[in-house]
Amino acid sequence: QVQLVESGGGLVQPGGSLRLSCAASGTIFSGKTMDWYRQAPGKERELVATITSSRMTTYADSVKGRFTISRDSARNTLYLQMNNLKPEDTAVYYCDIRWNTGAGIRNYWGQGTQVTVSS
Repeated sequence: QVQLVESGGGLVQPGGSLRLSCAASGTIFSGKTMDWYRQAPGKERELVATITSSRMTTYADSVKGRFTISRDSARNTLYLQMNNLKPEDTAVYYCDIRWNTGAGIRNYWGQGTQVTVSS
């Protein structure tokens, strides 16, 4: 049973920083791609950042230069370092892990962690 558990969310002032973590159990990171998504109230879930098994990263334009995605395979943990946070970054942040089983794409989601940017 694959489980993903996010942590690190909270309330932060504009310009502040947070580091989100996503701890995985029941699987290993090898060969898998991981993502951070976010969903603000009344909006669709959007892709924030992706890191592949070879550690290639991509980011949404809205977070480039401010957010950094990373992974620690030894700890089976995914991270999202968020700097210079803005009110529009307020959302529930979700991690997911996905891979091609050969018979199709399998993916799992965490339960989400709330990030609120407000003065």
